[in-house]
Amino acid sequence: MQFKEVVGHKKIKEKLVHTIKENRISHAQLFLGGEGSGNLALAIAYSQYVSCENKQEQDSCGVCVSCLKFHKLVHPDLHFVYPVSTSKAVKKNPVSDDYIAQWRETIIENPYINQNKWYEIIDVENKQGIISKNESSEILKKLNLKTFESDYKIMIIWLPEKMNAFAANKLLKFIEEPPAKTLFLLVSENSEQILPTILSRTQLIKIPKIDNESMRSALCDRFGLSPEKASDITHLANGNYLNVQNLINSTEEDNYNFDQFTQFMRLSYQRKVIEIIDWVDEISRIGREKQKNFLSYTLRLIRDNFMLNIENRELVYLTKQELEFSEKFSQFINQENVSQIYEALNCAHSDIEMNAYNKIVFLDLALKVIKLIKK
Repeated sequence: MQFKEVVGHKKIKEKLVHTIKENRISHAQLFLGGEGSGNLALAIAYSQYVSCENKQEQDSCGVCVSCLKFHKLVHPDLHFVYPVSTSKAVKKNPVSDDYIAQWRETIIENPYINQNKWYEIIDVENKQGIISKNESSEILKKLNLKTFESDYKIMIIWLPEKMNAFAANKLLKFIEEPPAKTLFLLVSENSEQILPTILSRTQLIKIPKIDNESMRSALCDRFGLSPEKASDITHLANGNYLNVQNLINSTEEDNYNFDQFTQFMRLSYQRKVIEIIDWVDEISRIGREKQKNFLSYTLRLIRDNFMLNIENRELVYLTKQELEFSEKFSQFINQENVSQIYEALNCAHSDIEMNAYNKIVFLDLALKVIKLIKK
């Protein structure tokens, strides 16, 4: 991955390139940024630049032998550690290398992945991934090897906050006394869960949300969106590129949810109980996952309508279509009813998740909203 493939963060890219040119590469660095910020993508692009055989002014060349291997994430001096768990394929003592094929395929396709998606890909069911003591032994083996082709052995540790105590203390020893020409790149979303002694020994690189201009430009260039649509999605994404991908993939479902939301609210306001029953019949047929998505969507719109009502537009994330409806509707979501509507929606979401009878759940919800909407 090259720097040019990472959305935004121009100044951070320049700073990273500068440290390499001046030979001031810190052996342990922490790329700290929220989900969808691109911290993992930056760490990989930085690693590729470090190893590139024909470095350009602001980026790796992309065509040398080293870059081609980085493109497939198969460079012999590039190592990854990430949280894993047991699965149908790996039943005991899992380590990162057990899932390296899935990891490479996943990251090549989308380096903006989050942990929930990763756990879904490796099929660990409801278990949470960790970086265990078994992993620390693997790290030691890899770092004691000599470099094969690059000047540096590079270890990218994704979500080091998922390390258990044994692995974290072992990593601390590696960082305190690193093997020669070893580069640790920790890619974290939550530094508060990392061992403080590890934090104190890393160079912190804060990765903020992606700026709106870079996000809009990427949407137009990469997805062929119109400037207006790109602006809508950029506003909703709030600096999170993972949100962008989800929003683009769910446009059709969002349109359906918007239509159902406006119909639900209009019928509730007008107290048209017979029509509400017809609406309940329709939405009860769409399947539980889509019903949960509709309720989550409705929760977001109720929240944003309340923000509109109290004139706090900086915290409103609505598309143009949603805003046009909400400009008039928001007056009905106020301090008198917002918490109760929110509670009713959350309860309905939980009930659907627990496999309650959906017609009863949605009818109960509708009757509560009819009662609350004119408060």
